Amino acid sequence: MPVYVSDYLDINSFLFYTGVFGLIFSQRNILIIVMSIELMLLDIILNFVIFSVSLDDILGQIFALFVLSVAAAESGIGLAILVSYYRVRGSITVEKTQVMRG
Repeated sequence: MPVYVSDYLDINSFLFYTGVFGLIFSQRNILIIVMSIELMLLDIILNFVIFSVSLDDILGQIFALFVLSVAAAESGIGLAILVSYYRVRGSITVEKTQVMRG
């Protein structure tokens, strides 16, 4: 039984809409919002890899590797900011981040 590209794209669309669902329905917890954005980003990177393999071209995989390294650095810095914000304010809810506007 062969596995087609459309099967992988169905799984990717499920993961992407799971991230969108997390963004829409968790508007209070900023950590879940960040994780949902990361899930959507990883799903797009997985699309690059799938189309790279199906087209027999390695450029999509190389681009995915670069994007993953930037996303890892961004996640580390973002989580460090959230931890320091939690230590100062005592909460990381979205409503209390309005204080940061200056």
